[in-house]
Amino acid sequence: MDVGVTHFETDHRVVTLLDAPGHKDFIPNTITGAAQADVALLVIDASSGSFEAGFEAGGQTREHSLLARSLGVQQLAVVVNKLDTVGWSQERFNTITGKMQPFLKQAGFKSSDLSFIPCSGLHGENLAKPSQYAKLTAWYKGLSVLQQIDSFKIGERALQRPFRIFVSDVYKGMGSGFCICGKIESGSVQVSDRLAVMPAGESASCKSITLHDESVQWSCAGDYATLTITGVDMMHVTVGSVICSLASPIPCTCKFRARIIVFNVEFPITLGFQTLLHYQTVSEPAIVSKLNSLLSKSGEVFKKRPRCLMKNSTAVVEVVTQRMICIEAYKEFKELGRFMLRSGGNTVAAGVVTDIL
Repeated sequence: MDVGVTHFETDHRVVTLLDAPGHKDFIPNTITGAAQADVALLVIDASSGSFEAGFEAGGQTREHSLLARSLGVQQLAVVVNKLDTVGWSQERFNTITGKMQPFLKQAGFKSSDLSFIPCSGLHGENLAKPSQYAKLTAWYKGLSVLQQIDSFKIGERALQRPFRIFVSDVYKGMGSGFCICGKIESGSVQVSDRLAVMPAGESASCKSITLHDESVQWSCAGDYATLTITGVDMMHVTVGSVICSLASPIPCTCKFRARIIVFNVEFPITLGFQTLLHYQTVSEPAIVSKLNSLLSKSGEVFKKRPRCLMKNSTAVVEVVTQRMICIEAYKEFKELGRFMLRSGGNTVAAGVVTDIL
């Protein structure tokens, strides 16, 4: 199950849409999609009983919201879909927003960065243009989904930083070389540039760049691009690899120190805890090799070397991965300093990298 990718244009934006799967079995793919996103649409089923199933403890609506915020998404539009199945009920819409808004604020979203939009995907109501349907317009005068996408604020792009693109797909194209896809996180790249392939430590050349199915000579941070690269064996490039600046390659390590927040876990996290690390497009087995300290809400150390980490606790830990991975410290690069830990099919913690060891 892959993250679907498509492109479209609004009046003021060129948008790359990443369609991440919502099912519990495909949360790793959801993480991959959310890690590349600037903003998010959270689609909620308004039909009777469906919202409640997703919102109750262990529901996917809760998990998706927490994942998005933990991975750095700050602006969120909640799209209340299938409202036609409940007769365009304002009461049902208010019930959903009344439960979601406090939860999302508790998760870390600001009220000014949240919006709630009623719609019907089946009938196309309030999607591309404001609805003309009387039962909806009687009580809703806000934006359509497309208008909301067009009104999102754009964050500053890291154009002056060294080039980084995390590989989300690799395939053989026509002619020499092969193609890699991914979001350019920082810097820029031009055709014929010499690049580093990490963590393999190989060098390569950029033969061509494709952006929105059009060939271009240059691409920069924020673009979801396809690069054709030559001069390196395809076996050295996998999903999770990083193509980066040859003069300033991304750090590689199999051990780092991090500050984590433990979610609602069934069992406490102890020394030697086995987990799956999710970072950008990387998914790598890892263990928690050291529990350094427990932190208070203000960030102060109040207990050194705890025996275990209970739910809702904040701590400093050390993580060791099975293989070398490419990773950045949060203080150096916020967008590339966040990761998730999963175990037993559940997300157990979110964290930021404090030191690369």
